[in-house]
Amino acid sequence: MTIRVVIADDQVLVRAGFSVLVNAATDMDVVAEVGTGPDAVAAGRRHLPDVILMDIRMPAMDGIEATRQLLGDPATTSIRILMLTTFDLDSYVFGALKAGASGFLLKDTPPELLLAGIRTVAAGDALLAPSVTRRLIRDFVNRPATDHRALPALLDSLTAREKEILLHVASGQSNTDIAGQLDISIATVKTHVSRLLTKLDAHDRAQLVVIAYETGLIQPSSRGQPADRHGQ
Repeated sequence: MTIRVVIADDQVLVRAGFSVLVNAATDMDVVAEVGTGPDAVAAGRRHLPDVILMDIRMPAMDGIEATRQLLGDPATTSIRILMLTTFDLDSYVFGALKAGASGFLLKDTPPELLLAGIRTVAAGDALLAPSVTRRLIRDFVNRPATDHRALPALLDSLTAREKEILLHVASGQSNTDIAGQLDISIATVKTHVSRLLTKLDAHDRAQLVVIAYETGLIQPSSRGQPADRHGQ
């Protein structure tokens, strides 16, 4: 199946470069190139692509608001958004994940990794490495929570096992890693993750990370590593 991609970036040369790269892949096709947030939203609604490469900073409307509008619309909520940023500590990255983005890439990412990232999010996975997760966590705990649903009560519907799985997901571990640590099958892990997404109304694993920290289920330890609320 061909992955249909929209490229949204306000820099013409960047758009052109990404377009050439993506179109050169045998399993991908660029269906639109746009340079503003409103145009990104319009292109998403018109073309219903599998993935949008979305620049965070664009004129008229930034990539976060464009992401929020697209993923808040039932007609376009299935689109996967891969945010593009110049710096890995971009102050907008956490907001992008809260809006539902499936992950982010640096604009100077090597070509093969960019294509691999597109395939990853198109397959329904989040592109969020453990090292990136830790940086986002440190950034998050230094700012006040703004999501009114971010309350411990949000987790009341979860079983003990589901909370355990969520702890591991929030530390950036893959299904394979979790299965190995808990001595369960990968299929069982996938089932638990699917239930977490449904119960917590999360778009993907990236949003599960956000929820885990906003609800206080886990917090960064003094070394910047995830720890549960009891400090274990």
